Amino acid sequence: MLDTLTRDLASGTLPDLPPLPPGLLDDLPDPSVRLANALRGGLRPDPDLTVSEWADRHRILNSRSSAEPGPYRTARTPYLREIMDALSPRSAAQRVVFMKGAQIGGSEAGNNWLGYIIACAPASVMAVQPTVELAKRFSKQRVDALIESTPALRERVAPARSRDSGNTVLQKDFPGGTLVLTGANSAVGLRSMPAQFLFLDEVDAYPGDVEGEGDPVALAEARARTFGARRKTFLVSTPTIAGLSRIEREYLATDQRRYFVPCPHCGHMQWLRWENLRWEKGAPETAAYHCEECGAAAREADKPAMFAAGEWRPTAESADPAARGYHVSALYSPIGWLSWAEIARQWEAAQGDDRAIKTFKNTVLGETWQEAGEAPDWQRLYDRREHWPAGTVPMGGLLLTAGVDVQRDRLECSVWAWGQDRQSWLVEHRVLAGNPFEGRVWEELRLLLGETWRHASGHRLPIAMAAIDSGDGMTTAEVYAFVRRVGGGRVIAVKGQDGLRAAIGSPSRVEIRRNGRDIRGLKVWPVGSSFLKAETYGWLKLDRPTEESGAPFPPGYVHLPVHAASEEFCRQLCAEQLVERAGRNGFRRLEWVKTRERNEALDCRVYARAAAAALRVDGWGEGRWARQAQAMEREPPSVAAIASRVSAAPPLAPARPERPARRVMRPSYLD
Repeated sequence: MLDTLTRDLASGTLPDLPPLPPGLLDDLPDPSVRLANALRGGLRPDPDLTVSEWADRHRILNSRSSAEPGPYRTARTPYLREIMDALSPRSAAQRVVFMKGAQIGGSEAGNNWLGYIIACAPASVMAVQPTVELAKRFSKQRVDALIESTPALRERVAPARSRDSGNTVLQKDFPGGTLVLTGANSAVGLRSMPAQFLFLDEVDAYPGDVEGEGDPVALAEARARTFGARRKTFLVSTPTIAGLSRIEREYLATDQRRYFVPCPHCGHMQWLRWENLRWEKGAPETAAYHCEECGAAAREADKPAMFAAGEWRPTAESADPAARGYHVSALYSPIGWLSWAEIARQWEAAQGDDRAIKTFKNTVLGETWQEAGEAPDWQRLYDRREHWPAGTVPMGGLLLTAGVDVQRDRLECSVWAWGQDRQSWLVEHRVLAGNPFEGRVWEELRLLLGETWRHASGHRLPIAMAAIDSGDGMTTAEVYAFVRRVGGGRVIAVKGQDGLRAAIGSPSRVEIRRNGRDIRGLKVWPVGSSFLKAETYGWLKLDRPTEESGAPFPPGYVHLPVHAASEEFCRQLCAEQLVERAGRNGFRRLEWVKTRERNEALDCRVYARAAAAALRVDGWGEGRWARQAQAMEREPPSVAAIASRVSAAPPLAPARPERPARRVMRPSYLD
């Protein structure tokens, strides 16, 4: 029998053997029969499935990674079907862009594609998260769950516990291919291997430049060029700021598809727009979607039928026929996920808070936020200054940070106090004259950072954290040396990074040489300069409540004192403007530009705010702030108590000969 099968194979024919019941061959003594059946099964081609068909047939969701465990059903989110199928080999699309809101199932579309590649289209694939740490978390929480709960994948990827399995946190080997996971902040990871398929997740959270080697999306896509028309790239993200958002830029370069659904009353096809979701004021539970044609209201219960009958339609012409763009907001969230009533409730709760409205537009509507480009009016800031004693901290300020800007002939330092609801108080701004390449001016800075300021309660507050700008290449080594010598965890080196969509990012270690010696182990913290300038300008534009109203200061309010915020200081605080410019790739981008020569007050503010973010004060709840306030309410230590502690302390080492005191320059505008 085996000889017959061999001859048939050589002639290009396959014997017509009927299927046998499972387990029957195990009882047959003839091994040639079992071999023939195995050969027949192995030579039969796999079913020609799309990604959505494979997911419906094989994907199993477990309770660890999904709120709805069990077999995956594309019918639950029918708008994802075409997006997933565009990632199938039979589709001509090479670049698929998905700009989305939250809670619409977008992450699972990417996970289904990864599972499909492992099972049906083995090749090299790279999945990129914003950071390496997030890539590790994604691997453990999503990829491992995908493999473990889906039998079709479990048999192809060896368990991580087996020896030489090829299954590690950041690499999953399978027959015919490899899945590598990395972070957009790692240039080494992005160029680690050629990759036919790229899954770029949350691209708006990627850094603008990765380790000085350029845009991380471009670095990743360079890995796929050699695969020609067989390559595919899937870019997914919620958008951020208009003009800076990567996913918006990529989406606008495609055919900009929208998911059109029929009105349950008149059948008119339309894509769901935010302005057509309406409800009675103060009653978000009455939210309903009103048809743009007949005006009739569709209710939450109408969603399944509307979405099942929907279709994707292009709304623009793409310059690249191989690129497709899709946009979906949380208005399309299925029943049981994010309801229209809850969306209305979130919108009402966000009113009066620009940051909350920005988050709503980004995560719920899947739209970019348009930053106000105009700088605050410095005269308005000057006129609304407040009075409190110089060199003191008002009662609401509970934590001090400092921001230091390095110039070629001086250092400038602002000390800011921070309190609940992100309010801040300028305590002092000093200018230290001196050459930053000499030690004296750094010694003056060390003494300044060691000072304390009297709190309104009678206590004295030290600087909890100071951030020093290391972005000027000429003085970078001097900053590093100072931080390494006196930092002790309370002084950090920072460097502005315009592409960072957060106050501060994860620090990275640097190794430099100074005077022939290695400076190792120093960490540099990236600072979201554009993010913090926009935040500061938004807070500076807040109105001060009138005394007659008795209303509290709004969250984020910036308090400026008469004794420290001179006219020049207020001008410097408003010295930059957000303008739109054309980038080298032809896409528009927003850029901060100076409107006057001096802007040190703004830079110092940004660095002091970054220091507060490094202390994680944004995550402090009411309880933490309450404990800080209670500590200030206790009786401050008496002079006698301080003296007794000093007398009980061990003797200090002999002091070094004192250097001649260096004058601290205070410009006239600070007097």
